[in-house]
Amino acid sequence: MDGIGRMGTRWQQLDERLRPAVAASVAEYERIRPTLEYVTLEVETSIRNIFREVQTQPLFVTSRTKTVESFREKASRMVDPVPGQLPALQFPEPLRNLTDMVGVRVITTLPGDIAIVANLIKRQRSIFDCRGDTEKDIGSIESGTYGYSSRHLILRTIQNSVVKHFQEVLDPAARPSGSYFFECQIRTVFAHAWSEIEHDIRFKAQDRRAWSPYFDRQFTATAAMLETVESAFSELHERYETVTNFWDPAGEGAVALTPNRIREIWQTLLPHVDRKSDDDWGWAAELLAAHGLTRTVELVDILQSEAISDVRKALEHRYSPGPDRLLDDLLLWRYGTAHIDLTSEPAGTESTPRRDSLQRRYGQMTRFREARRARQS
Repeated sequence: MDGIGRMGTRWQQLDERLRPAVAASVAEYERIRPTLEYVTLEVETSIRNIFREVQTQPLFVTSRTKTVESFREKASRMVDPVPGQLPALQFPEPLRNLTDMVGVRVITTLPGDIAIVANLIKRQRSIFDCRGDTEKDIGSIESGTYGYSSRHLILRTIQNSVVKHFQEVLDPAARPSGSYFFECQIRTVFAHAWSEIEHDIRFKAQDRRAWSPYFDRQFTATAAMLETVESAFSELHERYETVTNFWDPAGEGAVALTPNRIREIWQTLLPHVDRKSDDDWGWAAELLAAHGLTRTVELVDILQSEAISDVRKALEHRYSPGPDRLLDDLLLWRYGTAHIDLTSEPAGTESTPRRDSLQRRYGQMTRFREARRARQS
């Protein structure tokens, strides 16, 4: 378990025979770290520039250069002991072996943005070479547990002048290549918040004896709740995108109003006023066609929330009407007597139950509008 709360643990437990090598690496890192911070700023700026003229924008981009203390802990890692062999370091040359001395974090709004952001970064082949791409979960799906997840890219700069300067400071005798490995993490704002709070409590704890299994339980519960919230926001975003496309007269808005299309639009806009999924929506197509309404954008224009609210107030519905009655009322609200003449029995017919019902409802709508105008005047 890494973190500031355990800072010094590995160093303190390090085999005495390995201490001189680690201490030398730490001293060298402390010397070159100020120059490495320029590399950090350079790669963060390069990542930011990728999103200047693209539609998908991250919430924010941050970066950090590994602290000297954190570097010492990482450099002090030993491999699992093997009987009969001397202890060995996991990173014998940490200044060359570690890929997380420089880290960039890209925070997105929704889970679906993570893949888009990752692909945008990986396509910048003239700037970066992607050498690793993994999805890391603290609490994997396979184990049935929860935790934050993030996409981790290992990127290598290409012929970068700032990196070359750093390499000259690191080793003046070597020829600078301009290639440097760094880590780029991509995660949602919910995962970011969860991991930051968890890190503060779990890893920065001043006294490890104060830890309780209750904390683990609570972190698992909050991770589960955040996953649910993320899914809800993702579904909301997808629905919003779908509705927005309905209003595009040159795209989805131009799609013809077949019974199945009407059902799809209705279930998207008014899922709480629904019919069984296998019902035939031909009746709705006939009502709309009577007014020459044959395109998607024309139906969504009818199904406006303000009109629905006005209709319900005007008719004083005791119960929420079904889609057949609601659509009929919305068309009556919009077209008035024209709707009556186009969709009911001829006026001279002996029995006119539909015409009578429409005229009664239209009278209520007329009185409601007159009363509202009087209040507003």
